[in-house]
Order: sequence, then structure tokens, then C-alpha cells
Amino acid sequence: MFVGLDVGGTNTDAVLMDGAELLNKIKVSTTSDVTAGLVAALEQLLRGIDANAISGVMLGTTHFTNALLEQKGLSQTAVVRLCLPATQLLPPLVDWPNDLKNAIGGFTYMVEGGHEFDGREISPLNFDELKRISNDMRRKGIESVAVTGVFSPVNPTHEQQAFDFFQEELPHIDVTMSHENGRVGILERENAATLNACLRSVGRQSICSIKEAMSLLGLKAKLYLSQNDGTLMDETFAARLPVLAISSGPTNSMRGAAYLSGLKDCIVVDVGGTTTDVGALVNGFPREASLAVNIAGVRTNFRMPDVQSIALGGGSIVYPEEMRIGPESVGFELNNRALVFGGDTITTTDVAAVVGLVRFENSNQLTSLDPSICQKWIDLIKYNIEELVDRMKLNTEPVPVVLVGGGNIIVPEDLKGASEVKRPEHGEVANAIGAAIAQIGGQVEKVFSLDKIDRLQAVEEIKSEAMRRAVTAGARMDTVEVVEIDEIPLTYLPGNVTLIRAKAVGDLYSSSGTTPDL
Repeated sequence: MFVGLDVGGTNTDAVLMDGAELLNKIKVSTTSDVTAGLVAALEQLLRGIDANAISGVMLGTTHFTNALLEQKGLSQTAVVRLCLPATQLLPPLVDWPNDLKNAIGGFTYMVEGGHEFDGREISPLNFDELKRISNDMRRKGIESVAVTGVFSPVNPTHEQQAFDFFQEELPHIDVTMSHENGRVGILERENAATLNACLRSVGRQSICSIKEAMSLLGLKAKLYLSQNDGTLMDETFAARLPVLAISSGPTNSMRGAAYLSGLKDCIVVDVGGTTTDVGALVNGFPREASLAVNIAGVRTNFRMPDVQSIALGGGSIVYPEEMRIGPESVGFELNNRALVFGGDTITTTDVAAVVGLVRFENSNQLTSLDPSICQKWIDLIKYNIEELVDRMKLNTEPVPVVLVGGGNIIVPEDLKGASEVKRPEHGEVANAIGAAIAQIGGQVEKVFSLDKIDRLQAVEEIKSEAMRRAVTAGARMDTVEVVEIDEIPLTYLPGNVTLIRAKAVGDLYSSSGTTPDL
């Protein structure tokens, strides 16, 4: 049996699954101490269950995103770029917000090294300079370092050599290599590596606290964290690359929506207590953003789901005087502050109850609300959702839409642009289900000169590397397969040059010996 967990701003959701069968589900309010909320959810979920029967715990968490937004617990981080004499015009951290840059120290270095697009050296790696940098970082109390080489996804040799050097010289610090979590563009890839480096200590602390919560309940199962591409990574991999867990919540919901609805290609509308996330499923996995993505004001290019979000949820506050909804929300206080639960705040949940989208026993609490006015607010909610769905579509044709999330009760089913609207059973915990049924994944991209290597050979090389990364992340080797392969000719570079990207996924072992078929 597997446990799936997802920590949101309003609720913490938990499910217990045996293969494809949902055995139990729990939704509790998120606490200010996230770990306490997890313990409470697990206690309720596993009541009467032998802890030894749990094979794995899969978690989607906001720990890492919150750490960046709040700038708390971040490591003092140095950025070392292997590049000279190239790329001097735009130094490391050039586009970072000043407050975040200051929070991590803002230490940067540039040194000889790096490669051309075809793998040739720009210049030999300068180990004497690396020695000087090591001594300087030791004096400054650096805790983590991000190493970025020009075109390192094509040839990671210099990054690996610098990694080995720093590990030898400064064994107490964390070292991140950019080619492991970013794509070809150097500035965005360097930014992603730096975000990962400053999150390393947060990652270890978060995983330790989650493991402590599991230990209190006698859970000896292995811990897995959700990645932002809809797959999982084991706790060791997650501690090394915590940045890959950022924005895992929407992907969990989309994977859960695919499982619950039986649809592999559709638009998923995930309505929480505070926000609504809309994304597209392609072949059962979230469609990835094709453009650079901003995280805490930092431009990155690592894999992220293509998601549109608005401040609208089941806890959003309605302002009658201003005819406005949100962006403020009562969040995890919904059960205390909403009118329908005896509170004094008008929320979208109250409005949905008045027009008949959802029924509560305490509907007599809502007699002060005018049904005609409430219908106007629901029409506004419907319009905003339709706008998001339209943005996610690739053409004008109607597409299936799946409504999930605890707040999906506020959305009518007659959405324009939808060929059908599904509101599947258990959709309120789709995020936790998505975590529980997720596979282990690995992605890689490289640039090849097809004048130097046969195309089929290049494709096989990239597929093998993606499969290896999936296994490294915790997948069973006998189940790993490549599910995506993309080729992009780079016409702006000399020669017959192409970028090849591959994604591989594999299964975890379940107590039933099976995994859900998506």
C-alpha cells in the first residue's frame, strides 16, 4: 500500500491506495507548522492500519517554494561560472531581485573553462583559480556552491571536475552542477542551479522533519517527493535536487485527474481554497512550459508545468460593496469564518451554496444573501475559469475539462469551450492521489552536431541517459521506458546541430505488485 500526501495553503490531503484501489482519504486543515498537519493527517488516514503494510509515502510539499518566497533558511551560496574569456558581459545573478540575492549572500566568481556548442573547450579549466576561490569561500563561510559551465548539458566534463575539486577542498559544503537540473541556456540554467544550491539545507531539514513525523507513527516506508513534471524522486535524490519539487502541487492534481477521469488528453481545473490552477494533460502527463519560468522573481529554464493560475478558490472572500471576489482568502480558516459554517465572512463557498451548486446542512445561515446577486458572482467565477481554459487550449476546438480540488464546488459545469466537463468522484483529493500513483522519472537534453554523430546514435544516447536518470531517482530498472522524445534543429548555430530531449519513467513496487495504468 502507498500513502499519497499533498500540503496546500488551505488543506493537507492524504490518501491510502493499494495498487489502483483507493482505500481511504482524509482532508485536514493545513497548520502553521506543516509537520504537525502531516502527523494529524497520517494519524487519521492510517487508523487501524498496520504501519508495516505501507510500502511508500509520496509527498507533494510547499516547503521549498515557501522558503524562497519568505527567504527563510536559505544557505549562503556562491555561484562559480566556468566560462572565461566568454560570457563576461552578463555576470552571475545579474537579473536576481536584490532582496533574494542578499538573502543568499550574492557571492559570484568567473573562471576559465566551459565548452562550445559542439563540446569543444572554450579554454582549459583553471585549477589554480579554483584553489583561490575555495580559500575565499572558506573565509566567507559559504555553505553551498552552484557550478555552471557554458554548454555543460552538451559536455559536463568541466562541471564534474570542478565538483570533484570543491568536494575535495571543501567537504563540508554542498555542490550543485547546473547540467543536472537545467537546460542549455546558460543564464536560466545557472539561476536554476543557484536556487537549488541555496535550498539544499532547507531540503535536508524538511526531509528530516517529514521522516520524524513518519517515525512517530511507526512508518518505516521509503519516502518519495513529487517532482514538477508529475513524477517522483526518492528522498536522497530530493535532498540533492530540491528545486525539482517546486510547483509539484499542480502536477499532482493533473496526474490525479487523469487517473480519476480516465482521460489522458484534457484541460484540468484544480480549484483549491485560495487559488485555481489550470493546466493541460498530454498523454497523461502535464504539458511543460515552453518558455522560461519565473520562480520567486528569478528566471529559470528547467522543466515546469504549463500552468495558468489566479487567486480564486473555495475560501476566496466576496466583497458585496465592491462587487469583487478576492484575491484575499480565508484559507485554512474556511470552516470557521464562512457564513455557512457559522462565521461572519462571505466566501465563494457560501455563494455556491445559495445558487445550489453545493448543499450544506447549515444553509439557514445564508438567508442574508440575495440569490440573484449570488448568481452574478457565480457567473463571474465561470467567466474567469473559461478565460483560463481558453488560454490553455492550442486551438479553437472544444476540449474535455476535468474539475478537481476541494474548491471545485464553486465552478458550474456548463463551461464554454469544453466538449465535456467531468467532476470525478474523489476529485477533492486528486492532488494526493496524483502523488500516490506517480511514477519515477528522469529527463535529459543535449545538443548534438549531426556532422559528428549519427542521428539514431544520438537519439539512443539521450534515451539511455534519461533512463539512467530515472533509475538513479529510484525507478525499477525493468519497468523504465521512454515516454517523450523531442528534436529541435538549432538553425542559428553553424553546422547540422540539433537539440534532443528525452523523458523516461518507471514504476515503484507496490504491495499488490501492480501500479495504476494511466
